[in-house]
Amino acid sequence: MGGLFSALGSLWAWISYTFDPLCGPVGLFRLLASDTLVGCGDTGWGDEIAFGVKVTISLALATLPVGLALGFVIALARQSDEWSLRAATGVYTTIFRGLPELLTLFIVYFGFQIVLQTVLTWFGIEQRIEINAFIAGMIALSVVFSSYASEVLLSAFQAIPHGQYEAGSAVGLSKRKTMWLVIVPQLIRIALPGLSNLWLVLLKDTALVSVIGLADIVRQTGVAARVTKEAFLFYGIACLLYLILASVSSIGLNAISRWANRAEVGR
Repeated sequence: MGGLFSALGSLWAWISYTFDPLCGPVGLFRLLASDTLVGCGDTGWGDEIAFGVKVTISLALATLPVGLALGFVIALARQSDEWSLRAATGVYTTIFRGLPELLTLFIVYFGFQIVLQTVLTWFGIEQRIEINAFIAGMIALSVVFSSYASEVLLSAFQAIPHGQYEAGSAVGLSKRKTMWLVIVPQLIRIALPGLSNLWLVLLKDTALVSVIGLADIVRQTGVAARVTKEAFLFYGIACLLYLILASVSSIGLNAISRWANRAEVGR
């Protein structure tokens, strides 16, 4: 089994290097800036910046499904007949939409460490606890994303005529099947523009994790800027990389939007 994991790790390393758009065999930094400060290998900071791009993308992609799932559950709870659920989710969204994202990140990163340390102390365990920066960033960004996504999804739910629920019941569908087969497809189409904007905001918000030591784009370019004294160059590269990620995301989101609205276009 250990040999299998080693082989898979080697395969993943080869794939990561081969298809690296910055420092791979046909990477942008390797082809256009091989002998400069942003070159790859020992000649520059290209490898570090490329790693930061991978961390940024990984964090955003890890946060997205968690935030969407939480937002969907919160949007459902906001429509519940149980007043306590509506009140609790209302307080949740108010708090995390009202707090600056940076403060939420600090609360999660430092607060969870204090809570875990306190719990261990109660059980007589004296051990220093430090939460992984990636996990802390994912949790903090997920709760913020979910609070905004829930409002988008709630508005989408309210835009769906109540007759759609009655139609599902009329053809013999259970409430669960009506939700997944009738309501959710319409919900996705209606909410997609708002969720697309939230994804672009999420991409930018990943820059906040640099303050807790995660090696994302901002932290890697910041280290390079301090060491080389070329702040304008490296922060300019960071701006360019975020713009590229946003542009690629916009192209992908537009394609998804066209796919989701294909039935409407055909009418």
